[in-house]
Amino acid sequence: MFKNINLLVTFECAARYNSYSLAAQELCISQAAVSQQMRQLESLLNTRLFVRKGKQMLLSQQGQVLYQHAQHGLSILNQGLNQLQREEIDGELTITSTQAFIALWLMPRLQSFTEQYPNIQINVSSSAEFVDLKQNHLDLAIRFGANVEQNTPSNLACEMFGESHVYPICSSQLAAELSSQDPHTLLSQRLVTLENPGPYDWQSWFENVGVCGIEEYNLWTKVNSTDIALSAVCSGHGITLAVPYLCQRQLDNGELSILYNMPHPNTVKRYFVYDPNSPRLARLRVFTDWLATEMSSVQL
Repeated sequence: MFKNINLLVTFECAARYNSYSLAAQELCISQAAVSQQMRQLESLLNTRLFVRKGKQMLLSQQGQVLYQHAQHGLSILNQGLNQLQREEIDGELTITSTQAFIALWLMPRLQSFTEQYPNIQINVSSSAEFVDLKQNHLDLAIRFGANVEQNTPSNLACEMFGESHVYPICSSQLAAELSSQDPHTLLSQRLVTLENPGPYDWQSWFENVGVCGIEEYNLWTKVNSTDIALSAVCSGHGITLAVPYLCQRQLDNGELSILYNMPHPNTVKRYFVYDPNSPRLARLRVFTDWLATEMSSVQL
């Protein structure tokens, strides 16, 4: 019988991150303590579990075998413990998502959820990064893009709940001036872009609609969040690429318009990321069901 399960817990964490320092952060112990425990485990098993490569601690062949079984075994144990600690629907739920989604979509609708579930307290944190849920005490991440699944750790659930097209959006006044003209005209207009647009860049959109010359374009306005970009175009400052649901109210009241019905070649996929063994799973499901229903009711 293995006498020190704590060594396996530390091993699973270090193996998941390929890093003693990140494991130390999650476990709230020192890096030296992680290193000491791994040496102790290797001594008990009389085998090498990690091989250092630069700043990473990579698993040896024996380490990979142990990691698969340790992760499976600890997951089963965690499920049992969480069943004992299972929380009721009422209580706190802490979520994270992008600044734009929280500010433009979620917060204007959150009162609707609160009216239905007044005893669920929603705590909100904005981040565009793929933050560690456990380390940051988060119950749910709402993420968007083309690489969410690849960036989600294997111990977390990653549920896609739809996708949306990205369009060029601007003030209705500017749209009235430009909509009858060829998309090539945009190369003479101010374009608003994210500093890191990822797969939803202007160059890909221009290539998709058959416009050349973007390489020489130099009238950019660069921002770090889509809510800032939409704020700029609302005031008549150029055109930006965005999903319509982030500015549905402005589209409905005529403040903004989709300039061309020519979507970006890359769609924005939407995901819920969470711990499937969370003791708050019932509460989490209530919230995700509400959010998915709300999103399905708006024009996407």
